[in-house]
Amino acid sequence: MDRPVVPARPPVRPPSRRDQRRPGTVRPQRRPQIPPHELFAERLLAVLSGQKPVHWMLGQTVGDAYEQLVRLAPGTPLRARGVRPVIHTCRAFQPRTGVVEASASVAAGEQLRAMAFRLEQSADLRWRCAAVELGGERVTAGT
Repeated sequence: MDRPVVPARPPVRPPSRRDQRRPGTVRPQRRPQIPPHELFAERLLAVLSGQKPVHWMLGQTVGDAYEQLVRLAPGTPLRARGVRPVIHTCRAFQPRTGVVEASASVAAGEQLRAMAFRLEQSADLRWRCAAVELGGERVTAGT
């Protein structure tokens, strides 16, 4: 049995539109995957420079890391007067699967600070911060 032929309708578009593409013909752009150590460096910088509150990292930390941030954040150790701090470099080392140890240098004007942190991948495959150090001094929850 033959199907009836339906006449094609002329394209419906605003008269000012010059784009000839039809819906579904353009592939969606994939967002570039940001490595977890770079993402966490930005997150930690936001908290330690006072741009975000410390509770913003609550679900993204494990162990003593949150307590370390609670102790560090009120002093905003990475805040600089008149200039917004940025991540200058960020490097990572993977000692074993599911663990990343990273270091970052934070630039604020002519000032350069060091930050180190450890990420651990949990059973749900999410990365969480397990430890934070600034300027070579480890901050413990009890001191």
